[in-house]
Amino acid sequence: MQNYQLPENELGELFNRFIPVVKKNKFKTLIITFLFLFYFSFPGLQIPILEYNSFRITSLMEQRAFEHYMLFYPRQSWVDIDDVKPALLKAIISMEDGKFFTHKGIDWVELGRSMRTNKRRGRSVRGASTMTMQLAKNLFLTTDKSIIRKAKELLITFRMEKELSKKAILENYINAVEWGDGIFGIKEASENYFNKEPSALTVNEASRLAAVIPSPLRFAPNKNTNYVLRRAGIIRGRLNDVVLDF
Repeated sequence: MQNYQLPENELGELFNRFIPVVKKNKFKTLIITFLFLFYFSFPGLQIPILEYNSFRITSLMEQRAFEHYMLFYPRQSWVDIDDVKPALLKAIISMEDGKFFTHKGIDWVELGRSMRTNKRRGRSVRGASTMTMQLAKNLFLTTDKSIIRKAKELLITFRMEKELSKKAILENYINAVEWGDGIFGIKEASENYFNKEPSALTVNEASRLAAVIPSPLRFAPNKNTNYVLRRAGIIRGRLNDVVLDF
């Protein structure tokens, strides 16, 4: 695989891109300054290759394999985004990242709300990760909650949004996301839980799959738990609000 290293002048480019908002918003100033401090610890990436790669072993897959003492390896089979029903894509976006097509990787408003809520509660009770951020973590990092990992996640997110189309990001997301113990990607999930191809999923099944993305190791989409039923119902009510802009 071809490696893609961040050029040295990207630091200046990133700074120039955000300097207008930095002058107006202290919160963004803090976040961006934080990113600059960790910039040169940023690992080499292979982001452009995602446009053409039909399968990859992600960092999260490797982490799960080690957690199981390498007794088994996570399953993943690639599916083209055009072979997935729009209802599934809308279901995921409606619950995970309603501003997916309009933000540039980070939802600053939601991030600010999340930080304030978590500070007030004294623990992490509200997330603010966009789908691009989730993909960056799944592909290149781990579930470790360190501040350094988060900084790298944000930097990878910026790079992905610059190099990849929204369609490419979404396609990689549905193929890399974790949907259960050892289950990665929409093809494995739809076959494992509903015994069918992604193209054959009903709206209800698609909503159930989207419902469990935040907690795939705790909840199964084919089980009628209160968590799954409640979230799937919310998702179905939001489907018409999502426009697939690609």
